[in-house]
Amino acid sequence: MDGGNQSEDSEFLLIGLSEIPEQQRILFWTFLSMYLVTVVGNVLIILAIGSDSRLHTPMYFFLANLSLTDLFFVTNTIPKMLVNLQSQNKAISYTGCLAQLYFLVSLVALDNLILAVMAYDRYVAICHPLHYVTSMSPKLCLLLLTVCWSLSILYGLIHTLLMTRVTFCGSRKIHYIFCEMYVLLRLACSNTQINHTVLIATGCLIFLTPLGFMVMSYVWIIRAILRIPSASNKYKAFSTCASHLAVVSLFYGTLCMVYLQPLHTYSMKDSVATVMYAVVTPMMNPFIYSLRNKDMHGALGRLLKKPCQRST
Repeated sequence: MDGGNQSEDSEFLLIGLSEIPEQQRILFWTFLSMYLVTVVGNVLIILAIGSDSRLHTPMYFFLANLSLTDLFFVTNTIPKMLVNLQSQNKAISYTGCLAQLYFLVSLVALDNLILAVMAYDRYVAICHPLHYVTSMSPKLCLLLLTVCWSLSILYGLIHTLLMTRVTFCGSRKIHYIFCEMYVLLRLACSNTQINHTVLIATGCLIFLTPLGFMVMSYVWIIRAILRIPSASNKYKAFSTCASHLAVVSLFYGTLCMVYLQPLHTYSMKDSVATVMYAVVTPMMNPFIYSLRNKDMHGALGRLLKKPCQRST
């Protein structure tokens, strides 16, 4: 099949992780459970923060937006995958595949940028506590979030528009759970050098730059914590950063396994890492941020008690 226009009328086949019926049933119930846990966990985080005035602070404002991003992220990929696992029709249209790719790329970038902003929030809170209220004003928080959304939308548009230039003329089978960037580039029969070059260049800018910023922030945070005389205050200061560090490690650990490699080395074994960052990370984030956070424990407890009080 030749010509870029014919790609627009074509369909891709989302084969998923397995074509064996028995394994597909196991995968269906596994991913359905993970999706429900992810949705419930992130919705509870958002509702708890929104309903409790004590959590109306910059840290929890960005956490609520991180949960919202994770909620959109899994909803972009998992429902279609669940339908495919239960259906004999694995097809996804060319337009649907590009739409899924756009939201996937944009939301991954947004997740990353919000994590960088959260690192800045912790830096100001620990290194400049007396200026925290004025430094992290509501206007600045909204501005930072607007910048995160704008950069993410632009990042997604760049790669989606570049993908429309790619011609597909061979196999349309995608052995993944969604339309993933590197997999589509491997299926292409036209020259994808521009796509790959832009992917590496923009990826370094929008992922490695925030990562470097986060590393520098935590260097200053650790220096500030070490100057605190009281051991209990040191522990309290570090505990406010522990959840963020855990999420950043999980996010970058899985993401780097997938994207920070040459295109020709990309293989199906990377599907495990793809599932990790696309499914497991959004599911784990609510647990990581709520398990050791007393404020979140209290807010979630009060949120869950309200329906019980109404029913009685």
